[in-house]
Amino acid sequence: MKSKIPFKLSYLFIIFLVFSCKIGPEAEQELETVENKVEILPPDELYGDLFYDVQIREIFADSKTFVDVVPEYNVGLIRQRYNMLDDKTDESVADFVEQHFEVPSHEESDFKTDSASIKNHITKLWKVLKRPADERISGTLIPLPNPYIVPGGRFREIYYWDSYFTMLGLQQDGEVKTIENMVDNFAYLINEYGYIPNGNRTYYLGRSQPPFFAMMVKVLAEEKGDQVLAKYLPELEREYNFWMDGTGELENQKAYRRVVKMKDGEILNRYWDDNATPRPESYREDVKTAEKAVAMNPELKKEDVYRNLRAGAESGWDFSSRWLNKNAEGKYALTSIHVTDIVPADLNSLLYNLEKTISMAAAKAGNDQKAQEFDQKAEKRKTAVQKYNWNEEEGYFMDYNFKNEKVTGRLSLAGVYPLFFELASKDQAEKVAGKIQEIFLKPGGVVTTPYNTGEQWDAPNGWAPLEWLSIKGLEKYGQDELAGEIKSRWLRLNEDVYSRTFKMTEKYNVMDLSKESGGGEYPTQDGFGWTNGVYQKLSGE
Repeated sequence: MKSKIPFKLSYLFIIFLVFSCKIGPEAEQELETVENKVEILPPDELYGDLFYDVQIREIFADSKTFVDVVPEYNVGLIRQRYNMLDDKTDESVADFVEQHFEVPSHEESDFKTDSASIKNHITKLWKVLKRPADERISGTLIPLPNPYIVPGGRFREIYYWDSYFTMLGLQQDGEVKTIENMVDNFAYLINEYGYIPNGNRTYYLGRSQPPFFAMMVKVLAEEKGDQVLAKYLPELEREYNFWMDGTGELENQKAYRRVVKMKDGEILNRYWDDNATPRPESYREDVKTAEKAVAMNPELKKEDVYRNLRAGAESGWDFSSRWLNKNAEGKYALTSIHVTDIVPADLNSLLYNLEKTISMAAAKAGNDQKAQEFDQKAEKRKTAVQKYNWNEEEGYFMDYNFKNEKVTGRLSLAGVYPLFFELASKDQAEKVAGKIQEIFLKPGGVVTTPYNTGEQWDAPNGWAPLEWLSIKGLEKYGQDELAGEIKSRWLRLNEDVYSRTFKMTEKYNVMDLSKESGGGEYPTQDGFGWTNGVYQKLSGE
Protein backbone atom coordinates (compact mmCIF):
# COMPACT_ATOMS: atom_id res chain seq x y z
CA MET A 1 0.00 0.00 0.00
CA LYS A 2 1.35 3.43 -0.89
CA SER A 3 1.58 6.10 1.80
CA LYS A 4 -1.23 8.62 1.92
CA ILE A 5 0.30 11.73 0.40
CA PRO A 6 -2.48 14.30 0.09
CA PHE A 7 -3.32 17.00 -2.40
CA LYS A 8 -0.71 19.14 -4.15
CA LEU A 9 0.14 22.81 -3.94
CA SER A 10 -2.04 23.63 -6.92
CA TYR A 11 -5.12 22.93 -4.83
CA LEU A 12 -3.97 25.39 -2.17
CA PHE A 13 -3.34 27.97 -4.87
CA ILE A 14 -6.89 27.56 -6.21
CA ILE A 15 -8.22 28.06 -2.69
CA PHE A 16 -6.11 31.19 -2.39
CA LEU A 17 -7.48 32.60 -5.66
CA VAL A 18 -11.05 31.97 -4.55
CA PHE A 19 -10.54 34.04 -1.45
CA SER A 20 -7.97 36.54 -2.71
CA CYS A 21 -10.60 39.19 -3.37
CA LYS A 22 -11.41 39.31 0.34
CA ILE A 23 -9.33 41.18 2.89
CA GLY A 24 -8.93 41.19 6.63
CA PRO A 25 -9.01 38.52 9.33
CA GLU A 26 -12.42 37.14 8.25
CA ALA A 27 -10.97 36.09 4.90
CA GLU A 28 -7.97 34.46 6.57
CA GLN A 29 -10.23 32.60 8.98
CA GLU A 30 -12.46 31.38 6.14
CA LEU A 31 -9.44 30.23 4.14
CA GLU A 32 -8.02 28.36 7.13
CA THR A 33 -11.37 26.64 7.69
CA VAL A 34 -11.38 25.37 4.10
CA GLU A 35 -7.75 24.24 4.23
CA ASN A 36 -8.18 22.39 7.53
CA LYS A 37 -10.91 20.24 6.00
CA VAL A 38 -8.25 18.53 3.88
CA GLU A 39 -5.22 16.48 4.78
CA ILE A 40 -1.97 17.99 6.00
CA LEU A 41 1.13 17.90 3.83
CA PRO A 42 4.80 17.06 4.24
CA PRO A 43 6.87 20.24 4.75
CA ASP A 44 8.37 20.46 1.27
CA GLU A 45 4.87 20.54 -0.23
CA LEU A 46 3.39 22.55 2.62
CA TYR A 47 5.90 25.41 2.54
CA GLY A 48 7.25 25.22 -1.03
CA ASP A 49 10.27 27.42 -1.78
CA LEU A 50 10.42 28.57 1.83
CA PHE A 51 11.23 25.01 2.94
CA TYR A 52 14.12 24.64 0.49
CA ASP A 53 15.52 28.10 1.24
CA VAL A 54 15.48 27.54 5.00
CA GLN A 55 17.14 24.14 4.75
CA ILE A 56 19.77 24.94 2.12
CA ARG A 57 20.72 28.23 3.79
CA GLU A 58 21.05 26.46 7.16
CA ILE A 59 18.82 28.97 8.92
CA PHE A 60 18.67 26.50 11.82
CA ALA A 61 21.54 24.36 13.07
CA ASP A 62 19.24 21.33 13.17
CA SER A 63 17.37 20.49 9.96
CA LYS A 64 14.51 19.13 12.05
CA THR A 65 13.73 22.51 13.65
CA PHE A 66 11.98 24.07 10.67
CA VAL A 67 9.93 21.02 9.73
CA ASP A 68 8.45 21.12 13.25
CA VAL A 69 7.42 24.79 13.23
CA VAL A 70 3.81 25.72 13.86
CA PRO A 71 2.34 28.31 11.45
CA GLU A 72 0.92 31.36 13.19
CA TYR A 73 -1.96 31.43 10.70
CA ASN A 74 -3.02 30.07 7.31
CA VAL A 75 -0.17 28.37 5.45
CA GLY A 76 -1.45 29.40 2.02
CA LEU A 77 -1.17 33.07 2.94
CA ILE A 78 2.27 32.59 4.53
CA ARG A 79 3.56 30.92 1.42
CA GLN A 80 2.06 33.60 -0.83
CA ARG A 81 3.69 36.34 1.25
CA TYR A 82 7.03 34.58 1.08
CA ASN A 83 6.82 34.29 -2.71
CA MET A 84 6.25 38.06 -2.85
CA LEU A 85 9.28 38.76 -0.62
CA ASP A 86 11.99 40.62 -2.57
CA ASP A 87 14.76 40.42 0.02
CA LYS A 88 15.72 36.76 0.51
CA THR A 89 19.05 37.09 2.25
CA ASP A 90 19.72 34.66 5.09
CA GLU A 91 18.81 37.33 7.65
CA SER A 92 15.59 38.19 5.85
CA VAL A 93 14.53 34.55 5.57
CA ALA A 94 15.27 34.01 9.26
CA ASP A 95 13.22 37.09 10.17
CA PHE A 96 10.34 35.91 7.98
CA VAL A 97 10.26 32.54 9.74
CA GLU A 98 10.36 34.21 13.16
CA GLN A 99 7.44 36.47 12.22
CA HIS A 100 5.22 33.79 10.71
CA PHE A 101 5.90 30.64 12.74
CA GLU A 102 6.17 29.42 16.28
CA VAL A 103 9.66 27.90 16.34
CA PRO A 104 9.95 24.83 18.61
CA SER A 105 12.30 24.57 21.52
CA HIS A 106 12.59 22.40 24.59
CA GLU A 107 13.25 23.67 28.08
CA GLU A 108 16.49 22.30 29.50
CA SER A 109 15.05 22.86 32.97
CA ASP A 110 12.43 20.19 32.28
CA PHE A 111 15.12 17.53 32.33
CA LYS A 112 18.16 19.01 34.03
CA THR A 113 17.83 20.22 37.58
CA ASP A 114 15.70 17.65 39.39
CA SER A 115 17.82 16.22 42.22
CA ALA A 116 15.17 13.71 43.27
CA SER A 117 16.06 10.02 43.28
CA ILE A 118 16.38 8.62 39.80
CA LYS A 119 13.18 6.55 40.06
CA ASN A 120 11.16 9.49 41.38
CA HIS A 121 12.66 11.70 38.68
CA ILE A 122 11.47 9.28 35.99
CA THR A 123 8.00 9.04 37.51
CA LYS A 124 7.75 12.82 37.41
CA LEU A 125 9.08 12.93 33.86
CA TRP A 126 6.03 11.05 32.55
CA LYS A 127 4.06 14.28 33.05
CA VAL A 128 6.76 16.38 31.38
CA LEU A 129 6.91 14.06 28.37
CA LYS A 130 3.14 13.59 28.04
CA ARG A 131 1.30 15.40 25.27
CA PRO A 132 -2.47 15.85 25.16
CA ALA A 133 -4.67 14.53 22.38
CA ASP A 134 -4.22 16.73 19.32
CA GLU A 135 -7.31 18.82 18.68
CA ARG A 136 -6.23 20.60 15.53
CA ILE A 137 -3.85 20.45 12.59
CA SER A 138 -0.64 22.35 13.30
CA GLY A 139 2.06 22.28 10.67
CA THR A 140 3.41 18.78 10.03
CA LEU A 141 2.02 17.11 13.16
CA ILE A 142 -0.43 14.26 12.47
CA PRO A 143 -3.15 14.65 15.13
CA LEU A 144 -3.71 11.71 17.49
CA PRO A 145 -6.96 11.06 19.38
CA ASN A 146 -5.42 10.23 22.78
CA PRO A 147 -2.64 11.56 25.04
CA TYR A 148 0.83 10.12 24.43
CA ILE A 149 4.45 10.17 25.61
CA VAL A 150 7.21 11.70 23.47
CA PRO A 151 10.90 10.77 23.88
CA GLY A 152 12.10 14.30 24.72
CA GLY A 153 14.55 16.89 23.34
CA ARG A 154 14.27 17.38 19.59
CA PHE A 155 11.84 14.45 19.43
CA ARG A 156 8.58 16.34 19.98
CA GLU A 157 6.24 13.70 18.56
CA ILE A 158 5.47 10.06 19.27
CA TYR A 159 7.91 7.49 17.86
CA TYR A 160 6.92 3.98 16.93
CA TRP A 161 9.51 1.57 18.33
CA ASP A 162 10.57 3.91 21.15
CA SER A 163 7.08 3.61 22.58
CA TYR A 164 7.29 -0.10 23.46
CA PHE A 165 10.31 0.48 25.69
CA THR A 166 8.69 3.57 27.18
CA MET A 167 5.63 1.45 27.98
CA LEU A 168 7.78 -0.91 30.07
CA GLY A 169 8.40 1.93 32.51
CA LEU A 170 4.81 3.12 32.37
CA GLN A 171 3.76 -0.43 33.25
CA GLN A 172 6.15 -0.48 36.20
CA ASP A 173 4.68 2.82 37.44
CA GLY A 174 1.07 1.67 37.03
CA GLU A 175 0.31 4.05 34.14
CA VAL A 176 -1.99 1.54 32.44
CA LYS A 177 -4.34 4.15 30.99
CA THR A 178 -1.44 5.91 29.30
CA ILE A 179 -0.33 2.60 27.78
CA GLU A 180 -3.85 1.94 26.51
CA ASN A 181 -4.06 5.45 25.05
CA MET A 182 -0.81 4.93 23.18
CA VAL A 183 -1.84 1.50 21.87
CA ASP A 184 -5.12 3.03 20.69
CA ASN A 185 -3.19 5.83 18.97
CA PHE A 186 -1.13 3.29 17.07
CA ALA A 187 -4.26 1.33 16.18
CA TYR A 188 -5.72 4.61 14.88
CA LEU A 189 -2.65 5.19 12.69
CA ILE A 190 -2.84 1.65 11.31
CA ASN A 191 -6.50 2.15 10.43
CA GLU A 192 -5.89 5.61 8.98
CA TYR A 193 -2.74 4.94 6.97
CA GLY A 194 -2.47 1.14 6.77
CA TYR A 195 0.68 1.14 8.90
CA ILE A 196 2.34 2.92 11.81
CA PRO A 197 4.57 5.72 10.49
CA ASN A 198 8.02 6.33 11.96
CA GLY A 199 6.36 9.12 14.01
CA ASN A 200 3.24 11.25 13.88
CA ARG A 201 4.66 13.77 11.41
CA THR A 202 3.78 14.09 7.74
CA TYR A 203 7.45 13.88 6.80
CA TYR A 204 7.52 10.35 8.25
CA LEU A 205 4.84 9.08 5.88
CA GLY A 206 6.36 6.53 3.53
CA ARG A 207 8.13 4.49 6.18
CA SER A 208 7.46 2.70 9.42
CA GLN A 209 9.85 1.49 12.15
CA PRO A 210 10.66 -1.90 13.70
CA PRO A 211 7.23 -3.52 14.22
CA PHE A 212 6.81 -3.59 18.00
CA PHE A 213 3.03 -3.02 17.99
CA ALA A 214 2.42 -6.71 18.82
CA MET A 215 4.69 -6.37 21.87
CA MET A 216 2.78 -3.26 23.00
CA VAL A 217 -0.50 -5.18 22.76
CA LYS A 218 1.06 -7.92 24.87
CA VAL A 219 2.07 -5.41 27.55
CA LEU A 220 -1.51 -4.15 27.67
CA ALA A 221 -2.80 -7.73 27.77
CA GLU A 222 -0.62 -8.41 30.81
CA GLU A 223 -2.54 -5.67 32.60
CA LYS A 224 -6.05 -6.13 31.20
CA GLY A 225 -6.28 -9.78 30.18
CA ASP A 226 -5.73 -11.83 27.03
CA GLN A 227 -8.94 -10.66 25.36
CA VAL A 228 -6.94 -7.54 24.54
CA LEU A 229 -5.22 -9.67 21.88
CA ALA A 230 -8.52 -10.40 20.15
CA LYS A 231 -9.53 -6.72 20.36
CA TYR A 232 -6.51 -5.60 18.32
CA LEU A 233 -6.48 -8.56 15.92
CA PRO A 234 -7.69 -6.44 12.95
CA GLU A 235 -4.88 -3.91 13.45
CA LEU A 236 -2.26 -6.63 13.94
CA GLU A 237 -3.30 -8.16 10.62
CA ARG A 238 -3.31 -4.80 8.84
CA GLU A 239 0.23 -4.12 10.01
CA TYR A 240 1.28 -7.58 8.85
CA ASN A 241 -0.27 -6.93 5.43
CA PHE A 242 1.73 -3.70 5.18
CA TRP A 243 5.03 -5.51 5.73
CA MET A 244 4.07 -8.33 3.34
CA ASP A 245 2.57 -6.11 0.64
CA GLY A 246 3.84 -7.00 -2.83
CA THR A 247 4.50 -10.68 -2.20
CA GLY A 248 2.60 -11.42 -5.41
CA GLU A 249 5.08 -9.23 -7.32
CA LEU A 250 8.01 -11.57 -6.58
CA GLU A 251 7.48 -14.02 -9.43
CA ASN A 252 9.89 -12.19 -11.70
CA GLN A 253 11.99 -10.15 -9.28
CA LYS A 254 13.95 -10.72 -6.08
CA ALA A 255 12.46 -7.90 -4.04
CA TYR A 256 9.51 -5.55 -4.02
CA ARG A 257 8.96 -2.92 -1.36
CA ARG A 258 9.57 -4.72 1.97
CA VAL A 259 9.42 -8.33 0.76
CA VAL A 260 12.33 -10.39 -0.54
CA LYS A 261 12.30 -13.77 -2.29
CA MET A 262 15.27 -15.73 -1.05
CA LYS A 263 17.35 -18.01 -3.28
CA ASP A 264 15.31 -21.10 -2.38
CA GLY A 265 11.95 -19.34 -2.61
CA GLU A 266 11.36 -18.36 1.01
CA ILE A 267 9.83 -14.91 1.65
CA LEU A 268 11.60 -12.68 4.17
CA ASN A 269 11.63 -8.94 4.71
CA ARG A 270 13.79 -5.85 4.46
CA TYR A 271 13.54 -2.20 5.47
CA TRP A 272 12.31 0.27 2.85
CA ASP A 273 10.76 3.67 2.27
CA ASP A 274 8.19 4.55 -0.36
CA ASN A 275 10.01 7.79 -1.21
CA ALA A 276 13.39 8.34 -2.87
CA THR A 277 14.01 11.97 -1.88
CA PRO A 278 16.00 13.63 0.92
CA ARG A 279 14.41 13.25 4.34
CA PRO A 280 12.87 16.67 5.10
CA GLU A 281 14.04 16.47 8.74
CA SER A 282 17.62 15.79 7.56
CA TYR A 283 17.42 17.55 4.22
CA ARG A 284 20.81 19.15 3.83
CA GLU A 285 22.61 16.17 5.41
CA ASP A 286 21.02 13.81 2.89
CA VAL A 287 21.76 16.10 -0.05
CA LYS A 288 25.44 16.27 0.95
CA THR A 289 25.66 12.49 1.43
CA ALA A 290 24.08 11.81 -1.96
CA GLU A 291 26.30 14.35 -3.74
CA LYS A 292 29.41 12.83 -2.20
CA ALA A 293 28.26 9.28 -3.01
CA VAL A 294 27.59 10.09 -6.67
CA ALA A 295 30.89 11.95 -6.99
CA MET A 296 32.67 8.80 -5.79
CA ASN A 297 30.55 6.48 -7.95
CA PRO A 298 29.05 8.17 -11.05
CA GLU A 299 26.99 5.05 -11.84
CA LEU A 300 25.06 5.54 -8.59
CA LYS A 301 21.79 7.48 -8.60
CA LYS A 302 21.02 10.03 -5.92
CA GLU A 303 17.55 8.53 -5.61
CA ASP A 304 19.10 5.22 -4.55
CA VAL A 305 21.12 6.95 -1.83
CA TYR A 306 18.04 8.78 -0.56
CA ARG A 307 15.99 5.57 -0.52
CA ASN A 308 18.65 3.79 1.50
CA LEU A 309 19.04 6.65 3.97
CA ARG A 310 15.28 6.56 4.48
CA ALA A 311 15.29 2.76 4.83
CA GLY A 312 18.00 3.13 7.46
CA ALA A 313 15.69 5.48 9.32
CA GLU A 314 12.91 2.86 9.12
CA SER A 315 15.26 0.38 10.77
CA GLY A 316 15.65 2.68 13.78
CA TRP A 317 19.43 2.25 13.44
CA ASP A 318 20.15 5.50 11.66
CA PHE A 319 22.98 4.89 11.07
CA SER A 320 25.24 1.89 11.64
CA SER A 321 28.02 -0.23 10.17
CA ARG A 322 25.25 -2.81 9.61
CA TRP A 323 24.29 -0.90 6.49
CA LEU A 324 27.71 0.22 5.23
CA ASN A 325 30.74 -0.94 3.28
CA LYS A 326 34.33 0.13 3.80
CA ASN A 327 35.88 2.75 1.52
CA ALA A 328 39.37 2.74 -0.01
CA GLU A 329 40.81 3.88 3.32
CA GLY A 330 39.30 0.91 5.13
CA LYS A 331 36.68 2.99 6.93
CA TYR A 332 32.90 2.46 6.98
CA ALA A 333 31.38 5.21 4.83
CA LEU A 334 27.80 6.49 4.93
CA THR A 335 28.05 7.05 1.18
CA SER A 336 28.07 3.25 0.78
CA ILE A 337 24.73 2.75 2.54
CA HIS A 338 22.77 -0.18 1.08
CA VAL A 339 20.02 -1.02 3.57
CA THR A 340 17.62 -2.24 0.89
CA ASP A 341 20.04 -5.06 -0.07
CA ILE A 342 19.85 -6.53 3.41
CA VAL A 343 17.52 -9.04 5.09
CA PRO A 344 17.92 -8.04 8.75
CA ALA A 345 17.97 -10.48 11.67
CA ASP A 346 16.01 -8.09 13.90
CA LEU A 347 13.19 -7.26 11.46
CA ASN A 348 12.50 -10.89 10.62
CA SER A 349 12.52 -11.86 14.29
CA LEU A 350 9.97 -9.12 14.93
CA LEU A 351 7.79 -10.35 12.09
CA TYR A 352 8.03 -13.91 13.46
CA ASN A 353 6.69 -12.46 16.71
CA LEU A 354 3.93 -10.64 14.83
CA GLU A 355 2.89 -13.90 13.14
CA LYS A 356 2.88 -15.74 16.47
CA THR A 357 0.89 -12.92 18.10
CA ILE A 358 -1.72 -12.94 15.31
CA SER A 359 -2.01 -16.70 15.81
CA MET A 360 -2.61 -16.19 19.54
CA ALA A 361 -5.07 -13.35 18.92
CA ALA A 362 -6.99 -15.40 16.35
CA ALA A 363 -7.26 -18.29 18.82
CA LYS A 364 -8.64 -15.89 21.44
CA ALA A 365 -11.13 -14.63 18.86
CA GLY A 366 -12.25 -18.20 18.15
CA ASN A 367 -10.76 -18.37 14.66
CA ASP A 368 -8.78 -21.61 14.84
CA GLN A 369 -8.12 -21.73 11.09
CA LYS A 370 -6.43 -18.33 11.11
CA ALA A 371 -4.54 -19.28 14.27
CA GLN A 372 -3.13 -22.35 12.55
CA GLU A 373 -2.36 -20.43 9.35
CA PHE A 374 -0.25 -17.82 11.13
CA ASP A 375 1.46 -20.36 13.34
CA GLN A 376 2.60 -22.11 10.16
CA LYS A 377 3.80 -18.81 8.69
CA ALA A 378 5.82 -18.21 11.85
CA GLU A 379 7.42 -21.64 11.71
CA LYS A 380 8.41 -21.12 8.06
CA ARG A 381 9.99 -17.77 8.94
CA LYS A 382 11.84 -19.32 11.89
CA THR A 383 13.34 -21.95 9.60
CA ALA A 384 14.35 -19.28 7.08
CA VAL A 385 15.97 -17.04 9.71
CA GLN A 386 17.93 -20.05 10.97
CA LYS A 387 19.00 -20.79 7.41
CA TYR A 388 19.99 -17.32 6.21
CA ASN A 389 20.82 -15.23 9.28
CA TRP A 390 22.82 -17.75 11.30
CA ASN A 391 26.58 -17.65 10.69
CA GLU A 392 27.97 -20.95 11.92
CA GLU A 393 31.57 -19.84 11.51
CA GLU A 394 31.08 -16.83 13.79
CA GLY A 395 28.51 -18.54 16.01
CA TYR A 396 26.21 -15.54 15.74
CA PHE A 397 23.06 -14.25 14.02
CA MET A 398 23.86 -11.67 11.34
CA ASP A 399 22.14 -9.71 8.61
CA TYR A 400 22.01 -11.33 5.17
CA ASN A 401 22.77 -9.56 1.87
CA PHE A 402 20.37 -11.10 -0.64
CA LYS A 403 22.17 -9.45 -3.56
CA ASN A 404 25.40 -11.39 -3.05
CA GLU A 405 23.68 -14.20 -1.10
CA LYS A 406 25.98 -13.99 1.93
CA VAL A 407 25.75 -12.86 5.54
CA THR A 408 27.17 -9.37 5.89
CA GLY A 409 29.81 -10.36 8.42
CA ARG A 410 28.86 -7.42 10.67
CA LEU A 411 28.52 -8.18 14.36
CA SER A 412 25.74 -6.20 16.06
CA LEU A 413 23.18 -6.51 18.83
CA ALA A 414 20.57 -7.20 16.16
CA GLY A 415 21.86 -10.72 16.74
CA VAL A 416 20.10 -10.95 20.12
CA TYR A 417 16.62 -10.60 18.60
CA PRO A 418 16.38 -14.33 17.74
CA LEU A 419 17.04 -15.05 21.43
CA PHE A 420 14.52 -12.50 22.67
CA PHE A 421 11.82 -13.93 20.40
CA GLU A 422 13.02 -17.52 20.95
CA LEU A 423 13.92 -18.46 17.38
CA ALA A 424 17.36 -19.69 18.39
CA SER A 425 18.28 -23.24 19.35
CA LYS A 426 19.89 -23.83 22.75
CA ASP A 427 23.26 -24.41 21.09
CA GLN A 428 22.96 -21.19 19.07
CA ALA A 429 22.00 -19.21 22.18
CA GLU A 430 25.08 -20.50 24.00
CA LYS A 431 27.30 -19.42 21.12
CA VAL A 432 25.64 -15.98 20.99
CA ALA A 433 26.14 -15.61 24.74
CA GLY A 434 29.83 -16.44 24.30
CA LYS A 435 30.18 -13.79 21.61
CA ILE A 436 28.43 -11.20 23.76
CA GLN A 437 30.70 -12.02 26.70
CA GLU A 438 33.81 -11.85 24.53
CA ILE A 439 33.08 -8.88 22.26
CA PHE A 440 30.04 -6.84 23.33
CA LEU A 441 30.26 -6.71 27.14
CA LYS A 442 31.78 -3.40 28.27
CA PRO A 443 32.02 -1.53 31.61
CA GLY A 444 28.63 0.15 31.05
CA GLY A 445 26.66 -2.72 29.53
CA VAL A 446 26.74 -4.06 25.99
CA VAL A 447 27.98 -2.02 23.04
CA THR A 448 25.78 -1.77 19.93
CA THR A 449 28.51 -2.99 17.56
CA PRO A 450 32.26 -3.43 18.04
CA TYR A 451 33.01 -0.96 15.23
CA ASN A 452 33.82 2.69 15.95
CA THR A 453 32.60 4.44 12.80
CA GLY A 454 31.36 7.81 14.03
CA GLU A 455 27.78 6.64 13.48
CA GLN A 456 25.59 6.66 16.57
CA TRP A 457 24.45 3.02 16.29
CA ASP A 458 28.02 1.77 16.63
CA ALA A 459 30.73 1.75 19.31
CA PRO A 460 31.12 3.25 21.85
CA ASN A 461 27.38 3.66 22.34
CA GLY A 462 24.87 1.57 24.21
CA TRP A 463 21.11 2.03 23.85
CA ALA A 464 18.40 1.13 26.36
CA PRO A 465 16.28 -0.98 23.95
CA LEU A 466 19.24 -3.15 22.99
CA GLU A 467 20.28 -3.59 26.62
CA TRP A 468 16.74 -4.78 27.42
CA LEU A 469 16.59 -7.17 24.47
CA SER A 470 20.03 -8.58 25.29
CA ILE A 471 19.25 -9.11 28.97
CA LYS A 472 15.86 -10.70 28.39
CA GLY A 473 17.03 -12.73 25.40
CA LEU A 474 19.85 -14.27 27.44
CA GLU A 475 17.54 -14.96 30.37
CA LYS A 476 15.19 -16.94 28.13
CA TYR A 477 18.03 -19.39 27.45
CA GLY A 478 19.27 -19.69 31.02
CA GLN A 479 22.20 -17.30 30.59
CA ASP A 480 21.28 -15.59 33.86
CA GLU A 481 24.78 -14.72 35.04
CA LEU A 482 25.70 -12.82 31.87
CA ALA A 483 22.26 -11.20 31.72
CA GLY A 484 22.63 -10.07 35.32
CA GLU A 485 26.07 -8.60 34.65
CA ILE A 486 24.77 -6.57 31.70
CA LYS A 487 21.83 -5.40 33.80
CA SER A 488 23.91 -4.29 36.77
CA ARG A 489 26.46 -2.48 34.60
CA TRP A 490 23.76 -0.66 32.60
CA LEU A 491 21.77 0.42 35.65
CA ARG A 492 24.95 1.60 37.39
CA LEU A 493 25.92 3.67 34.33
CA ASN A 494 22.46 5.29 34.21
CA GLU A 495 22.71 6.06 37.93
CA ASP A 496 26.24 7.45 37.71
CA VAL A 497 25.39 9.81 34.84
CA TYR A 498 22.21 10.88 36.64
CA SER A 499 24.10 11.58 39.87
CA ARG A 500 26.41 13.95 37.97
CA THR A 501 23.91 15.59 35.61
CA PHE A 502 20.38 14.81 36.86
CA LYS A 503 19.66 13.72 33.29
CA MET A 504 18.39 10.59 31.55
CA THR A 505 19.82 10.54 28.05
CA GLU A 506 19.03 8.90 24.75
CA LYS A 507 22.21 6.79 24.59
CA TYR A 508 25.35 6.24 26.66
CA ASN A 509 29.05 5.63 26.13
CA VAL A 510 29.40 2.13 27.58
CA MET A 511 33.14 1.79 26.84
CA ASP A 512 34.60 4.86 28.56
CA LEU A 513 32.34 5.81 31.46
CA SER A 514 34.01 9.21 31.85
CA LYS A 515 32.79 10.31 28.41
CA GLU A 516 29.42 11.07 26.91
CA SER A 517 27.90 9.29 23.94
CA GLY A 518 28.09 10.83 20.50
CA GLY A 519 28.13 10.33 16.75
CA GLY A 520 25.38 10.66 14.18
CA GLU A 521 23.44 13.62 12.88
CA TYR A 522 22.53 15.40 16.14
CA PRO A 523 23.75 15.75 19.76
CA THR A 524 22.69 13.23 22.41
CA GLN A 525 19.20 14.13 23.60
CA ASP A 526 17.85 14.49 27.13
CA GLY A 527 14.49 13.16 28.26
CA PHE A 528 14.47 10.37 27.46
CA GLY A 529 11.52 8.04 26.90
CA TRP A 530 13.02 4.63 26.28
CA THR A 531 15.89 5.07 28.74
CA ASN A 532 13.36 5.97 31.43
CA GLY A 533 11.19 2.98 30.58
CA VAL A 534 13.95 0.38 30.56
CA TYR A 535 15.60 1.73 33.72
CA GLN A 536 12.31 1.79 35.61
CA LYS A 537 11.42 -1.76 34.54
CA LEU A 538 14.85 -3.30 35.17
CA SER A 539 15.35 -1.59 38.51
CA GLY A 540 11.88 -2.67 39.67
CA GLU A 541 12.41 -6.38 39.01
